[in-house]
Amino acid sequence: MEFNGLCVLLGVLLLVNCSFQQTPAKKTPVKKVLLESDTARDAAINKLQKQIEDIVQELNLLKEQQALQTVCLKGIKINNKCFLADTVRKHYHTASEDCNAMGGVLGTPTSSDENDQLRDYVRQRIGLDEQVWLGINDMVTEGTWVDQTGSSITFKNWDTSNYRSPQPDGGQAHDCAVLSGASSGKWFDENCREEKTSVCQFNIV
Repeated sequence: MEFNGLCVLLGVLLLVNCSFQQTPAKKTPVKKVLLESDTARDAAINKLQKQIEDIVQELNLLKEQQALQTVCLKGIKINNKCFLADTVRKHYHTASEDCNAMGGVLGTPTSSDENDQLRDYVRQRIGLDEQVWLGINDMVTEGTWVDQTGSSITFKNWDTSNYRSPQPDGGQAHDCAVLSGASSGKWFDENCREEKTSVCQFNIV
């Protein structure tokens, strides 16, 4: 009787031991499937995040293009730029900051044709005899005229017709450039603290 009981107990222990030994073997594939499932889910999430980022980027580009179209409708398109006149007289720095706040810079013609078209726009929109601030100055180094990115300008249209006072002639007192409607779009150097009208420039990508 005791022997039979021992046999039964031994059989039960063997079955339990076998079940413990077999359990890890059964769980391994489940873990593997779970790991593969996690990897696939992470890849899908990364793909969705990338798609969302692309959509946001496209949306921002569309907003920028729409804003530029609005500017171009209000102002004038010259080559790959839009120009928008500001008839309020301001100091150079204030005019520059206001343009920057709208996503542009003070107008900076880079060719004779662009300068002529800007001159015509200024005369039509602001006035025949007005001067407008240009995005050109020599504040850092006297006599070295740069645009608002700090790059040297390649196109210049200074008024050199007056042999007694060819432009630029103001020295350290005049560090900011203006385009003159009265002088056929010629440039003059002026004191940056003077108040003048301006034209903001927006590059079309």
